Amino acid sequence: MTEQDSAKDRGSSALEAERMVERMTFSGAARWVIIVFTLIAIGFAINQLFNLRLGGYSLLEGMYLYVLAALFLSLTFITFRAWGPPSSKVPWYDWLLALATLVVAGYFVVTAGASLDGGWEYAPPDNAIWASIALYVLILEGTRRAGGLVLFAIVFVFSLYPTFAEHVPDPLNGFTQPFTDVIPFFMISSEASFGIPMKAFGNLVIGFILFGAVLQFTGGGKFFNNLAMSLVGGYRGGAAKVSIFASGFMGSMSGSVISNVLTTGAVSIPAMKKTGFSSRYAAATEACASTGGVLMPPIMGATAFVIASWLSRPYVEIMLAAAIPSLLYFFGLFVQVDSYSARRGLKGLPKADRPAVLQTLREGWLYIAVFGLLIFLMVAFRWETTAPFYAVALLLVVNQFNRNDRVSWDGFLNIIVSVGRTLSELVAVLLGIGMIVGAFQATGLTGPLANELVFMAGNSVPMLLLMGAVTSFIFGMGMTVTACYIFLAVVLAPALVQAGLNELAVHLFILYWGMVSFITPPVALGAFAAASMAGANAFKTGFEAMRLGGVIYFVPFFFVLNPALIGQGPALEVITVLICALIGVWFISSALQGYVSFVGPLHTGPVTLVMRFVLFFAGLLIAAPAGGVAGLSHLALTLAGFVIAMLPMAVAWRAGQLEKTGAVQA
Repeated sequence: MTEQDSAKDRGSSALEAERMVERMTFSGAARWVIIVFTLIAIGFAINQLFNLRLGGYSLLEGMYLYVLAALFLSLTFITFRAWGPPSSKVPWYDWLLALATLVVAGYFVVTAGASLDGGWEYAPPDNAIWASIALYVLILEGTRRAGGLVLFAIVFVFSLYPTFAEHVPDPLNGFTQPFTDVIPFFMISSEASFGIPMKAFGNLVIGFILFGAVLQFTGGGKFFNNLAMSLVGGYRGGAAKVSIFASGFMGSMSGSVISNVLTTGAVSIPAMKKTGFSSRYAAATEACASTGGVLMPPIMGATAFVIASWLSRPYVEIMLAAAIPSLLYFFGLFVQVDSYSARRGLKGLPKADRPAVLQTLREGWLYIAVFGLLIFLMVAFRWETTAPFYAVALLLVVNQFNRNDRVSWDGFLNIIVSVGRTLSELVAVLLGIGMIVGAFQATGLTGPLANELVFMAGNSVPMLLLMGAVTSFIFGMGMTVTACYIFLAVVLAPALVQAGLNELAVHLFILYWGMVSFITPPVALGAFAAASMAGANAFKTGFEAMRLGGVIYFVPFFFVLNPALIGQGPALEVITVLICALIGVWFISSALQGYVSFVGPLHTGPVTLVMRFVLFFAGLLIAAPAGGVAGLSHLALTLAGFVIAMLPMAVAWRAGQLEKTGAVQA
């Protein structure tokens, strides 16, 4: 079997598993355990984050995180099977594992105060050692079920790494410690499994995951899809443009590329094919839009909240920083779809298939109001931890006045089951990758490793960035986005920051390149999932998605070398750089399709390739970071780009005029 066939099989298996999970419904005891545990966890979160002190008692942060781990890790064994396809039937041994998790994690809840006072992370009693080992084994199994074998293998090796670190050659050589010291450190300290990843989960992620689920179940997803259809559906290539907006928004809510492809793609892909798009192009468009959605504010999936906790910055700062790169990505995708549609003469959706704008707004303006409340509370009051709960409460109230999408009691329970399954998967993964962070902390390797990476790159920032991009892409193929980010935040980010790059830009750079694997063969799970739904060749779809989402390969380099593109700088500089970047992305995207959107085609025949290359190069120069190439200033590069672009733009304009004349004569 070839490597491509193997990758294709992995993609197909992941897709089939995802579909089965989406179809899976829990009933009986399993369903009610998920509902009860999830509601209890949400209750603890509300009590902790709002500081309600119900019962006159406030939990220590560590105790609170142990409670969440006890509830959601136990749910992992109820919602994910040990082997074979997903199933709603829970075997007896999974019930035992769930009970064992409650007992072991409950031990740490009860002893949290004594642990803090007695310094158990460095000198645990025998009972704590055995409880730590038991929880360690349960976390490993939970990580394997929720994150897959690749992530399990990485977590397992790194969790044991401190026990043989001194025998590993440089640059990974570190301090060696006994197994019975390492595992309690992972379970008890605030620098490993219950460190930054779980703190981000407990303080930020729960509320936003709940908000996203409630928004979808109460009709918010349908409203924003209808709004996109009413606004852009009538223009050429309208079905694909609707997919960009709708899938992007839904991806931001769900935080999952695959889930988004499977849900919105069921509607968008047939609509695109019906209006003239090839199966391959329709699938690639859906995959790129869903991938970009996970990078789009205001929700951005779980990883953005981990970034906020890691950098100890307000989440709203991460959200605002990600706004411009997200705009550039979706603008590039929009331009490519428009160019493709113009080149092939594709029309928009018929008026009969599009909802009216005013009618859509009249029926769903409350969803916009809820989003307005969420953003207002985060920006004006900095209530990142509590804002989503207020938004959820408002959603549930206004939903009862919506006759068409009113949530019933059973529908509410379905929301809770969906939230519980999502959060249990996330907790299992976060607890596992927290041990990777703990391994580097225990061995004292983080600082020296950053120095070694800088040395290996020869103090060359471009070389270090290329190393970082390749490393992020490779790890992104085998790990979840959050797991990939956390691992590289420990290993790679300090080296990039030490090289003089903006810290926030570096962490967003890692996030972006960790996402690239969803549309890049040989893995390309997002593209493969969409290809399966569209009936297209998986690898051809992957390569089409690479071209469509081409901007994602350049934008991270733009903003990491010029932080003005993430809003880090004076307002005038940010605006100037943004305008240049938009023009550059316009040229790059048009060159990739061979048609300058809103102008005309780049000629025909052999000249086309030359014109496309020239326009592509001009776009790179215009969008190039300040400091640029060979010491040239941003102004010099921009002017050079505009001069170079004059020829292909003139060719496109002339060809466009001839097209119009031909159309008139016809």
